[in-house]
Amino acid sequence: MTYDFMNNLPYKLLIFDWDGTLMDSEAKIVNCLRDACTEHGFAAQSHDQLKDVIGLGLKEALMRLQPDENASVIEKLADTYRQLYLETNETHSALFPGVENLLADLEDQGYWLAIATGKGRQGLDMVLEETQLHSRFHVTRCASETHSKPHPRMLEEILQFTGLDARDALMIGDTEYDMEMANNANMHALAVSYGVHEMNRLLKHNPVGCLHNITELPDCLNKLHRDLKNG
Repeated sequence: MTYDFMNNLPYKLLIFDWDGTLMDSEAKIVNCLRDACTEHGFAAQSHDQLKDVIGLGLKEALMRLQPDENASVIEKLADTYRQLYLETNETHSALFPGVENLLADLEDQGYWLAIATGKGRQGLDMVLEETQLHSRFHVTRCASETHSKPHPRMLEEILQFTGLDARDALMIGDTEYDMEMANNANMHALAVSYGVHEMNRLLKHNPVGCLHNITELPDCLNKLHRDLKNG
């Protein structure tokens, strides 16, 4: 995939989180986390406790939920979660309204699109196949392949793959982990308020803006471009 970048693009590369940003998958992830923990004899935790770790890599999320357990127990919990998520749990997850058309329009405008997600590779490949969106993304990175958010390694690898600098890219996500990861990579971040973490938590990390609906992204990018031109 090769583009001649247009001069009027405020960024060349848009990097999306997946869960809570492009897909409304909170219910499925929370259910799988809860069932994995209770299957291994742990007390059920609240919905808010479970959703708060969405965005982290799986092992990092489970370590937050069960901080007193050793690596062997965490690995068993992770194996159970993967089986539930990939094979057993039937909780429906859907793209947020407008995502498919949005991604097509952004690609037509000349943007490169990427994903940086806390999902494992199997989980991301599964949902990309289900949504038929795999071809939209120039590169994808998962926590199972590299460091979990908020470490910047995922973004650094995406930049290395595309040959771009951090100033050419924008990270778009719904969690503090996304905002922190972008900050750690010296990259601009754009928050979305409709996902896992509340807006006040996201704004603490100084994103360039905050969307209340993913379909607001084109107008936001146009505004950012005007602001950049006006200095």
